[in-house]
Amino acid sequence: MAVAEAVAPVRILVIEDERAIRRFLRAVLREQGYEITEAGTGAQGLRAAGAQPQDLVILDLGLPDMDGLEVIRALRDWTQVPIIVLSARDGERDKVQALDAGADDYVAKPFGVGELSARLRVMLRNHALLADSGRIESARFAAGDLRVDLDARRVFVGGQEACLTPLEYRLLATLVRHAGKVLTHQFLLRMVWGPGHEGQTHYLRVLMGHLRRKIEQDPAQPRYLRTEQGVGYRLCDE
Repeated sequence: MAVAEAVAPVRILVIEDERAIRRFLRAVLREQGYEITEAGTGAQGLRAAGAQPQDLVILDLGLPDMDGLEVIRALRDWTQVPIIVLSARDGERDKVQALDAGADDYVAKPFGVGELSARLRVMLRNHALLADSGRIESARFAAGDLRVDLDARRVFVGGQEACLTPLEYRLLATLVRHAGKVLTHQFLLRMVWGPGHEGQTHYLRVLMGHLRRKIEQDPAQPRYLRTEQGVGYRLCDE
């Protein structure tokens, strides 16, 4: 009789100095089946990340021994593990700095359990897709009535093929490759137009408007191409 292979639990490292928040996250995430490792300082978190492979990191920026941005940069020196920042710093500049340093997403305190859980699922699903496929270009994106085939360079909305310009497709493909993640204006400008256009956010705003009109049922209330105010855009796949 064949014995089913045990599935390893998803490991999440929580780097947070407030014990009450750590206890809360531990209870919520364990109830959802995750295996939790806790750290109260940046140094402890980096040691924990190096001691055992983690599937995702939840990180507070306001740590007692070092700034969370330093922790992000240190992790990015050797790992591409998804990082979700969970911080009381909710200014636009703080979000941009964290994302530019290498974080994948940013959730401001106070936060809702439903929102955090959804962000976790998106990060883990997309990271697993990359690991399984070996290259992101082979991925196919599907959400609601939107389908994107990066290999064939084709986009479908409600079963009908959408006719995109080269720039519109490049913008959408960039968002697909990082689905669920917040991408800053500067990152998108570099990826779509190349170096030297980082300050020209009006180009991006106009192009996004054109793309929404071709993809969204209601461009004024977008379902897929979400705005992160003052920071950038996110392709929502929940």
